[in-house]
Amino acid sequence: KSNLSSIDFSNLDTSNVVLMTGMFNCCNNLTNLDLSTLNTSNVVGMDSMFAECASLTSLDLTPLDTSNVTTMSMMFYNCNGLTSLNLSSLDTSKVTNMSGIFSGCSKLTNIDLTPLNTSKVRNMSMMFSDCSRLTVLDLTPLDTQKVTNMTMMFSDCSGLTALNLTPLNTQKVTRMDSMFSGCSRLTALDLTPLDTQKVT
Repeated sequence: KSNLSSIDFSNLDTSNVVLMTGMFNCCNNLTNLDLSTLNTSNVVGMDSMFAECASLTSLDLTPLDTSNVTTMSMMFYNCNGLTSLNLSSLDTSKVTNMSGIFSGCSKLTNIDLTPLNTSKVRNMSMMFSDCSRLTVLDLTPLDTQKVTNMTMMFSDCSGLTALNLTPLNTQKVTRMDSMFSGCSRLTALDLTPLDTQKVT
């Protein structure tokens, strides 16, 4: 499927599909993806759905019904052609796993996290890893009260010169290994907001 340059979904009935894991994984020649005919109302898993779609420069997520989705790990992994990503249409109220969701999105200069409901998320490992062109990252919208894993969460975010950790609730976090590894442009980092009592 790496040679696909376009896909026509018009005759595809996905009304009973529950898993779309890796559906477009490694479709690295796709420059455009029209999701408007996909019925995703029963989908619970979207892990790696668009992973390695390196030629996509934009992605309209509006047609996706994600109200029943529980896992979005690596959903946009290595979508390193994306210059922007509008998350406003995503319902993430049931999502428990966002591990690596934006990992490798190296052309994104900003990610507006405001639309994301992360109240049930337990895994945020590698969430922003290799997002090397992010110059600012506002964590305020993130609800991390249930998160236990923040391994490599910001690793190789080499464009960040500052990072305010105050919004992060880390009371349940047990893993923080390599959390800031490769953040080579951070000149200072205030770790005071981090509760590390359960970190092992």
